[in-house]
Amino acid sequence: MRYLSAEDIKQVLSMKEAIEEDKKALSLYSKGKADIPLRTNLSVEGYGQSLYMPGTTSGEDPTLGLKIVAVYPDNPKSGLPSVPATMITQDAKTGIVNAILDGTYLTQLRTGAIQGAATDLLSKEDAKFALLIGTGGQALTQLEAMLTVRNLDTVYVSDRDLEKAEEFCERVTKEFQKTFSTKFVAVSDPNEVVPKVDIITTVTTSRKATFNGDLVKPGTHINGVGAYTPEMCEIPAVALQKADKIIFDTLDGVLSEAGDIIQALEKALIKKADIDGELGQLVNKDIKGRKSDSDITIFKTVGTAVLDIIVADKIVQKASLQNIGTILN
Repeated sequence: MRYLSAEDIKQVLSMKEAIEEDKKALSLYSKGKADIPLRTNLSVEGYGQSLYMPGTTSGEDPTLGLKIVAVYPDNPKSGLPSVPATMITQDAKTGIVNAILDGTYLTQLRTGAIQGAATDLLSKEDAKFALLIGTGGQALTQLEAMLTVRNLDTVYVSDRDLEKAEEFCERVTKEFQKTFSTKFVAVSDPNEVVPKVDIITTVTTSRKATFNGDLVKPGTHINGVGAYTPEMCEIPAVALQKADKIIFDTLDGVLSEAGDIIQALEKALIKKADIDGELGQLVNKDIKGRKSDSDITIFKTVGTAVLDIIVADKIVQKASLQNIGTILN
């Protein structure tokens, strides 16, 4: 059995590779070659919750795994993460557990990568200006994914706390200076730049729209990444109404969990007929994406265990070949 830390994973799999693995994962899901049961949620009275997310994929190279995510709000008082996560992979042909991975970074990687996959498939190829809303734990990989698939001149960064946005810009300028030539600019109000950006990625837990949909220009691609409960809402209904293409990571997941979509449907601001399908269907060429440079496209994700399983399996394969990680006997 192999243990792979966050640093091991970074050494083994690039964002570009993770994006391709995410495309593969959703392709399999949309083809019906993934069995992803509903996650099991156990409440530990007085302490927190533990969530179990299993899944398997079939085909020539089957995969099998389980991600365990805990939500323990008081953990930081003891110097521990409030949302620790661990990924366990199994050899699908024998059932033997073959690796344990840092689930926190894996989640950040595959979540950034799925947005990168959507941005690659749906945004204009000559996009130059982007807006990132939110600078929390998922923000760094979200930014890296956008930079990986598009040659961006400027990324504007917005947070409720301008100081956090400025600190984030300083951090990523240093981190990405050798890889990308992009400028990073903190803004106090995202709506100042919404009218001029080609890509908007919002990754927050907001309960109200994070930008003004009336200001979205033709040709913009929007990624809704952060809102993952029926109460949360990042994408404004006006943007959904203006959209020429609306695509989800998984129809079942988004329609049961994503507040920005659920609320718009409940208020009859959009109809189910306005939803074009899943990103995996676009990968499989079962549906069409952007038709012109003036189309407004929207991608909504709430995540699915199939992403964890496929990306983790690739990481384990590469780590084994490169002899990276800690072997546990």
